[in-house]
Amino acid sequence: MGLPQLKTEHYTYADYCSWPDDTRYELIDGVAYAMAPAPARIHQSLVLELVRQVATALQGKPCQPFVAPLDVRLFHADEADDKVDTVVQPDVLVVCDEAKLDERGVRGAPDWVAEVLSPSSAKHDLIVKLALYERAGVREYWLLHPTDRLVTVYRLIDGRYGRPEISEMTGTLSIGILPEVTIDWSLFQN
Repeated sequence: MGLPQLKTEHYTYADYCSWPDDTRYELIDGVAYAMAPAPARIHQSLVLELVRQVATALQGKPCQPFVAPLDVRLFHADEADDKVDTVVQPDVLVVCDEAKLDERGVRGAPDWVAEVLSPSSAKHDLIVKLALYERAGVREYWLLHPTDRLVTVYRLIDGRYGRPEISEMTGTLSIGILPEVTIDWSLFQN
């Protein structure tokens, strides 16, 4: 099941900022998608351990990890914030260019994004966000499959995601664009 869309009209970040805080949305090319309800415990456990390991490895380095909810505004050109029509909230992300950070979140593509798949959002993350992150220039995109204990890794090569690397969540796995960050899957609890 996909995430429900708000309407069919074209929304911008200005519209998004005026919506009440009790319901969260993501905007992709002006289409508002309601975010899934609170994720399952395993989803949150994966996010927490992933961000813990990434943050520890990046301590004292210029790259900074973040966790949802945090607005990531992605652009088609160099439009003003109120005209941006794509705002997402990845589960975990890393930004290495401090100039992309402002009081509202991130302005431009993060360097690394990880999404933990949930039944209600898997199709959205695997199809819609994959194409979006490739277009926006996210250098590396990880999809964690908690039920199957698999991770799918997409790396940007010449502006396109190459063939995905799929591996089990066993042993360790380094973030390709951040080789100092190695994820130890044995530390993840079910």
